[in-house]
Amino acid sequence: MINPLPYLVIVPLAAGFFIPVFGKRIKPLGGFVAVAAMAALFLLSVSTAYLIRIDKVLVYNVGRWSAPVGISMVVDGLSCFMLLIVNTVALLVSFYSVEYVKRYTDPWKFFSLFMLMVAGMNGVLLSGDLFNLYVFLEVAAIAAYSLVAFGVEAVELEAAFKYAVMGAVGSSFIILGIAFVYSSASTLNMADIALSIADPASNKVVLFASVLFLMGFGLKAALVPFHAWLPDAHSSAPTPISAMLSGLLIKVLGLYVIVRIFFNVFGMSPKISMILISLAVISMVTASFLAFGQTDIKRLLAYSTISQVGYIMLGLGVGTPLAIMGALFHLFNHSIFKSLLFLNAGAVEEIGGTRDLRNMPGILARSPLTGYTNLIGSLSICGIPPLGGFWSKIIIIFACIQADRPILAFVAAAVSIMTLGYYFKAVTPILFGTAGSSAGKAGKKRLPPAFALPLVILALLSVFSILLLVPGIGRQFLGDAIAVLVRGKEYAGILTGFVK
Repeated sequence: MINPLPYLVIVPLAAGFFIPVFGKRIKPLGGFVAVAAMAALFLLSVSTAYLIRIDKVLVYNVGRWSAPVGISMVVDGLSCFMLLIVNTVALLVSFYSVEYVKRYTDPWKFFSLFMLMVAGMNGVLLSGDLFNLYVFLEVAAIAAYSLVAFGVEAVELEAAFKYAVMGAVGSSFIILGIAFVYSSASTLNMADIALSIADPASNKVVLFASVLFLMGFGLKAALVPFHAWLPDAHSSAPTPISAMLSGLLIKVLGLYVIVRIFFNVFGMSPKISMILISLAVISMVTASFLAFGQTDIKRLLAYSTISQVGYIMLGLGVGTPLAIMGALFHLFNHSIFKSLLFLNAGAVEEIGGTRDLRNMPGILARSPLTGYTNLIGSLSICGIPPLGGFWSKIIIIFACIQADRPILAFVAAAVSIMTLGYYFKAVTPILFGTAGSSAGKAGKKRLPPAFALPLVILALLSVFSILLLVPGIGRQFLGDAIAVLVRGKEYAGILTGFVK
């Protein structure tokens, strides 16, 4: 079978450059090409998962030059887990976008940037060395900056400028960290770095690089106190891009790289674990308090994202197998229900004519599908059983108790109650609001089919995500990803044999 790894980058890059050539003349072509390319990427992700079911690792050496001299694309259980999430959610968002971008004059530009962002994310997940990881990270980030400003209104331009400035600061920390690692290890291949740095805790150069990475990738992940760009960017961006940023981008450019470096390259140390836990707790609590004061749906969802990323980081910081399982399961759940909620916010605005919670006309009566999918996403993020969000949160809480950290378990439970509080404040007017504002009357009477299908699929995934915990079903998808992190630096020794 043909190795699918290079095509996971080639297909979106080709689509991103093909769309401008013909999309300017044939306007519907941009959306068609984007959806077709995403469908191909979804199938390539599934075939990748099929191929690694036995060897657990799949490698492609670019130009047939073996690592560390050449560039290697590498997929293991963790990156395969992320690839499936990214390309599934992006496929649904691209389908939603076909209808959404009709409000803009040049939809082909939107889809071209969209495909470049997906190419960057896939490239980050496939990179076997730090330099190419950085290159793909910048491709995705620059496309994201442009997409946040796509509506070219003053608020959108301001948000994109803030995002770009903060992103450039984070990227500067990252490239400096890479330079320091190279000066110590004399290689950029991640498996080689793990083998050449025997004791990162006693290597001052690596310790300094670790601090730079935590600041740089912490900013990409929007952990408090590196979060200032996120509320403006996520609330001002076009709705499909808000879903991509919150559901996928911060996880790939931030969380994924953090866990890859600190679990598989440097190895998790007690100090790093404590830092991750501290950032997690601060993010969870601070963002929850800030969410209570929001009246704009998308801004509330943006602050909620910061809090939920804190849950994921808490599980990773605790670092036991059960905690890692809870963290990765919550990462999956959050990618699904937060994408659902942002896309639903666009549907609410389409039907109700407003995003202001104080002027909601009541969506449930106007569009039951919009109302019920909003309810499913909200209940899942609040941790209401039997939805997926409940199980991932309860696993993280039990993992904290198992690790003899009851205070962390209490904080996680308390933040979940706070989440229920501010979502109850939001969902009530969305579903049952009675405001008769002119804004409310301006909305459409029917939800476009291109909006409805992604909402239904994401809602179903939120309901049935519990199946990932069933041994026969979830072992290949979730179990292999957990195993990569549990093995830590030992995994680099296994990986080196495949890469070389």
